[in-house]
Amino acid sequence: MRNLQLSLVACFFSLSFLGSVRAADLAVSKTIHIGGTGRWDYISCDPATHHLFIPRSDHTQIIDPEKGTVLADIPDTRGSHGVAIASDAGRGFISDAGGVTVFDLNTLKPLGTIETGQGADAISYDPSNKSVIVMCGRGQEASVIDAAAPIDSAKAVHVPLGGRPEAGVADGKGHVYINIESTSEIAVVDPKSGQVAARWKIDGGEEPSGLAIDVEHHRLFSGCHNKVMAIIDTETGKTITTVPIGNGVDACAFDPGTGEAYASCGDGTITVVKETAPGKFETSTVKTQPGARTMCVDPSTHTLYLPDAEMLPATQPAAGGGGRGGRGQMKPDSFMVIVVSRGS
Repeated sequence: MRNLQLSLVACFFSLSFLGSVRAADLAVSKTIHIGGTGRWDYISCDPATHHLFIPRSDHTQIIDPEKGTVLADIPDTRGSHGVAIASDAGRGFISDAGGVTVFDLNTLKPLGTIETGQGADAISYDPSNKSVIVMCGRGQEASVIDAAAPIDSAKAVHVPLGGRPEAGVADGKGHVYINIESTSEIAVVDPKSGQVAARWKIDGGEEPSGLAIDVEHHRLFSGCHNKVMAIIDTETGKTITTVPIGNGVDACAFDPGTGEAYASCGDGTITVVKETAPGKFETSTVKTQPGARTMCVDPSTHTLYLPDAEMLPATQPAAGGGGRGGRGQMKPDSFMVIVVSRGS
């Protein structure tokens, strides 16, 4: 009887990690031609409206992916990198060279700017503290902003990180986890106190970039530039394992509905990682397009979106284009969003 009980428990835990869909079902279903000027960085999705938010060097576009149309274009976001959505505050926040540009989620109109540390890059929202966290690379800090504060009086709290940050994610329970690229660590930040609560070494992972979280199972998924994803237990701070991914990772995402983590890589692949039993992870690969290195997932539709553009050879630069990683410059008006979804 005891052996039967143990088997049933093991089966229950295994099933709790299994999703209802297979990673092999994922494939590029279409591309949305957007065009226009400007490079891009992190793409974000608002699951409530399904709108996509895409920084484009000096302006930020809001896209309706179903219609393939530009709903709004927020100007004067020079050096923009990412967008955080604070639905409960009715605001969006764009990290750019001036710090953060705040806009209204209903009207999609800019409301003002808030100063942050130097080199505002990736940006995240922590609903438990109603805080926007901006990862500032040159300043080696996280700037924490009250999402609901009056814009003209809002002041960032500066949290020194002791290294150059990349992506950050919140667990909704008062902690924000931040990849420290220059030291290959995770910094655990308490936005309420404005302090680093812990630092965890990433075993086997170097120069972490993208980061995602499975809150229910206490997992961090850190995409590293030595072509691995490090999987970290948020209860112990220990690296559980590493799994191979593609080359040139920039973003990671997690879909709680499917139990899958994703790493988008500049070599034109998405690595899909799934915990099929406690501590056991399986991977598969989805082909996208070279250069499609940033990504977001809409958890309500289980659809992935990746910005990209056609690139000219390095020997044939395009006037007004944007250079990237030795691959030449953007072909004019070729910017697109690649859609990865499930087969019917």
